[in-house]
Amino acid sequence: MNRNDALRAARLRKGWRTVEAAAAALQEHGQQLLDDCQFTVSARTWRRWEGGRPGWPAEDTAIVLHDALARWPEDLGFTTPPGWIRPEHHQEDDVKRRAFVSVTAAALVAGPVAPQHVDPALIDYFQQQLEGHYRVDMFLGPHDLIGTVSAQYQLIDKLIRSAKGETRRSLLRVGAAYSALVGWLYQDAGDMDGAAFWRGVTQEIAMRSRDPHLIGYSLVNQAQVRTDLGDGHAVIDLCEAALDDTPRILPKVRIMAMQQKAHGASLTGDRSAVDYLLDQADGLLGRVDDDLPWGNACRRTPGYLEVQRATCYGRLGLSREADSLWSQVLTIVPETARRDRGVYLARHATAAAAAREPDHALVLARIAAEIAVETRSARMARELATLERAMRPWHDAPVGRDLAEVLAPVTERG
Repeated sequence: MNRNDALRAARLRKGWRTVEAAAAALQEHGQQLLDDCQFTVSARTWRRWEGGRPGWPAEDTAIVLHDALARWPEDLGFTTPPGWIRPEHHQEDDVKRRAFVSVTAAALVAGPVAPQHVDPALIDYFQQQLEGHYRVDMFLGPHDLIGTVSAQYQLIDKLIRSAKGETRRSLLRVGAAYSALVGWLYQDAGDMDGAAFWRGVTQEIAMRSRDPHLIGYSLVNQAQVRTDLGDGHAVIDLCEAALDDTPRILPKVRIMAMQQKAHGASLTGDRSAVDYLLDQADGLLGRVDDDLPWGNACRRTPGYLEVQRATCYGRLGLSREADSLWSQVLTIVPETARRDRGVYLARHATAAAAAREPDHALVLARIAAEIAVETRSARMARELATLERAMRPWHDAPVGRDLAEVLAPVTERG
């Protein structure tokens, strides 16, 4: 018999163990929210909602469901009728406009600006700050850094307008690295529009720098956004464009392009390409010897390529292989890389669930959920949502109810 698992999972997360309890709780919630003592929800109605043909609730009921469960009906398994517009969409354009202005403010400062002397020593200052930002991001996640790094990019952009010669070219290079980091922070925060905007800024400033390494790096940055959007063919296209200039680009840029292309291959279901690309990248690791401050994850992240392989295997449905790889990787990832460790734990938990090891998945999820709440990483929350779907076969079991409790703080923050 078909059933609406999304609604059922949502009520279990709220602790509503039966349809009778759910109907009574929603009715009470609705009466208070709408200030309407006539608002009612029967157990029979809720039971129909959890069936294979849930229909569509009245608009006031849709609002109550959203307020109580933090999801709109179309996200709870109901079939959206023609013409349905979420109530909050009436104000969405204004909200999006304000958000876009905020996202772009640091990059779109009108000129010209008053000329000033730009000392070459500023290059070292910004490069040292950049390395510190990378470390802080691993501890704190995106939200506490976006404002700081965006403001520094704005200063760099201002100085570029006055600088000359090699100082200007160096500032363009460091500016591309800063804008790439801002793009990453927006991506980790779950703002894909902001991420795409800043990845575009990175590509523009990389092109202005005429630096082939940065141009390749900017293309890989664009591919990262496409990976999160699930567009495997675009990922491959962008990475191939970066690799077109292979004779002129640094080994680490080639490694970044190859591993990201492997993600594209995993999205298109091509395991052989995944293994080939990651094996080729592994052969280049010993040749990474540049002193540039950006793009150093392959040196900074223990088990860097095995992390990519485990992620790709999980995406390909190779749960046993992914589970085994994550077990190895997590023994060498330091506790200080807290945000990344949380992402890996969530992916490992999903692999364990897919391998029919729900208890192991729950143990891993407890740690990942704690880190997700601390860092507010949307990427981690998304991985935990994937885990929640993988654990659906155990919704009725104690381990399923425990998982719902573990993930509740993440859902509430999200």
